[in-house]
Amino acid sequence: MPYDSSPGARCQYLMCPPEYFDVRYSINPWMDPSKPVDTGLAMAQWERLRETYLALGHQIELIDPVPGLPDMVFAANGATVIGNRALIARYRYPQRAAEAPAYRDWFLANGFQVSDEPRFINEGQGDYLLEGERLLAGTGFRTDRLSHDEAQELYGLPVVSLTLVNPSFYHLDTALAILGKGHIMYYPEAFSVGSQQVLRRLYPDAILANRRDAEAFGLNAVSDGVNVVLPQVATHLIEVLREHGYHPVGVDMSELHKSGGAVKCCTLELVPETAAAAAAA
Repeated sequence: MPYDSSPGARCQYLMCPPEYFDVRYSINPWMDPSKPVDTGLAMAQWERLRETYLALGHQIELIDPVPGLPDMVFAANGATVIGNRALIARYRYPQRAAEAPAYRDWFLANGFQVSDEPRFINEGQGDYLLEGERLLAGTGFRTDRLSHDEAQELYGLPVVSLTLVNPSFYHLDTALAILGKGHIMYYPEAFSVGSQQVLRRLYPDAILANRRDAEAFGLNAVSDGVNVVLPQVATHLIEVLREHGYHPVGVDMSELHKSGGAVKCCTLELVPETAAAAAAA
């Protein structure tokens, strides 16, 4: 089997309650400030996601939301974390810039080694996904290609640069998800021709999502190697995951989707130092 069929790993995630969630501006194609937003519903959907993680045996850490930062709920963008080292985000859009100091303060207060101020734009685990002993790194819309060099120097891991070409899938985590040991799922048309070739070469057994899967944010998923938490509307992808031996867990993220986010966007994984070596063993 191309994936780890043992019980799911126990993971540690950082999340931020959507207390101030709203769509007040548009910085991606999904955001429409003219459409009403139900913050209470967003909170209920986020809480259900948190409860799902806890039921699967995962540990949840919380960062306090900051008034005036409606997208802070998307914790994955706040940093990239491997072991005790955190590369804090430097956001492309000024509307989200104040989130970075809030995440920096949290990591410093919780004993993490925080990198120097990033020289180049990076949007955390939105564009950096650890797979085995390599970092898959997105670029094209948010994270600067030059940031990939910063990440490689910080973590000492090879970085595979992948270029996104469809603005609807502006972060890597909207177009690709890590499933387990050497196994991923992704939407090919979100990537440049060259990046598609790289992905085919590295992951010949990958699950390929269709456009409906991708537009349902089915690839904005979190996997512990067995259980895959993803939006419940990605019904086709849920069936495909089940056919491959995974245990898909669907959750309703419809309100948060209005801002262009779903499961993974709300989830910053605090990856243990040994994870890269263990995943490749």
